[in-house]
Amino acid sequence: MLKRKKEGPEAGAKFTAKSSAAAKPKSLAEIMSGYSKLLIDDPVRPFKEENLEQIANDVDYGVLQALEGTWVSYNVNYNKNVGRPSLASGIHTTIMPSPGTNSGTIPGKFSFDCEEYIEKLTFSLVPGGVRNRGGASELFCGAVKYEQTIKSVNKVAGQESLQYTPIHEENGMYLWLSDVYNHAATQESIEQDRGIHAFSEEDFKLYGYKGEYRNEPLVQVSADGNNKKYILLSELAPGQEYYELIPAQELKPGTGANGPYFIPDYSISRSGVIPHGSTVTLLGDIKPNGANFLINGAPPFPQGDAAWQTDHLAISKTMGGAGASPSNPINLDQPAPAWVHETLTDENDPGSNKIYTQRILADELYPYSVRPDLRLRDTLSGQKVSNYVFVQLSSKMKTGAQGGILNVPFVNRFVPTVEVDMNMWIETVIEDGKEILQLQYEQIVFFEFHFGNDGGTTSWPHIQVNTLRKLADIPADQQRVIEEQFPG
Repeated sequence: MLKRKKEGPEAGAKFTAKSSAAAKPKSLAEIMSGYSKLLIDDPVRPFKEENLEQIANDVDYGVLQALEGTWVSYNVNYNKNVGRPSLASGIHTTIMPSPGTNSGTIPGKFSFDCEEYIEKLTFSLVPGGVRNRGGASELFCGAVKYEQTIKSVNKVAGQESLQYTPIHEENGMYLWLSDVYNHAATQESIEQDRGIHAFSEEDFKLYGYKGEYRNEPLVQVSADGNNKKYILLSELAPGQEYYELIPAQELKPGTGANGPYFIPDYSISRSGVIPHGSTVTLLGDIKPNGANFLINGAPPFPQGDAAWQTDHLAISKTMGGAGASPSNPINLDQPAPAWVHETLTDENDPGSNKIYTQRILADELYPYSVRPDLRLRDTLSGQKVSNYVFVQLSSKMKTGAQGGILNVPFVNRFVPTVEVDMNMWIETVIEDGKEILQLQYEQIVFFEFHFGNDGGTTSWPHIQVNTLRKLADIPADQQRVIEEQFPG
């Protein structure tokens, strides 16, 4: 979890949903000023009920505040090695079960689609902090709602016009973990919440305890099991031995102040509702470069042979890898290998490995059909990026706190969604002497359906990438398309 370690002007202006437009931070540098990791030995503030309104109004939104507003697709063609001019900024690859298949018949057959798309993505800050009450711990979050609409863009055969087709709707919420408080018991909270009788007949009969509201343990101090004697733990003499402990039934004022304290290993969560029948929860954080959460320069992307990284390919390791590997890669900055356009047989493709993925490399959107995030790289290649923040989220972390996915029965039976990973870059681009915020993302959804000839499970990546800016920061011709396709 990230937290501002300093208060006041030197830490950057703290932004809330109730801040005026004039008070909003104007740059990523202002937004990210003063953040560092929350550690176990950092001070924990006590929660006081009388301060609730102020605490809620002062909630932090972290880097999520930079997302506020409406973002739309921003399309450029910087890579001159790609012969086909792009129709839109977004690229998606979708792998689905081939018609007629199921897990009990011919395994591993799949259909493959790769399309360009445009998008409208709106973020709105939820006023006031979201309070999560956990007894001795209180967590306040800055909530940001989002709504996403996507349309594919394709050429109409024999025409100059383009066809825009709705393909995806999604909504949900991001949370920034803002403040953690310790909420110890008070005399008022104890009296209000205890809900038991003042005197316990059971305590009196079993232990001889005559007091009210026993708020500390009783201990047996007599060794004779037939003639037990009990006293309060606080009455135990130093070094005095005891033989049995009866836990307390009530709280003392101040109970809970000694922890344990909640130190989350993530700063951001995303909950999304996808109309195909899945709801997802992703957890993650800002990934720093060394100690810097605001990273200077542009996000790095690989070139040439180094781009053959299976974590970002539409071809997973379980799909055979098209006969390639990191030690024997396909250079995606060169034309596709000759075999991609050949008729494959048992002789030139033993084991049917290449024919399995041939269509992905033969797609007209190559190399983006194979590694979609190269479109993000190529968009950046013609830009001057001064700094960026890199956010990584996942539904399935290797260690620590976990997100998750719930699927409706149809999806769970035929195309279960098992993992969602998301990379998001919030960037400062310098154009015409001014700073422009730009948003890029890569989302990889893993399906598991059918299995290989050996019975092994196959993982099928569904990838989305896009570059977005605010409407005022894209060219006029692109503005017209966005306004026509996403009215209102």
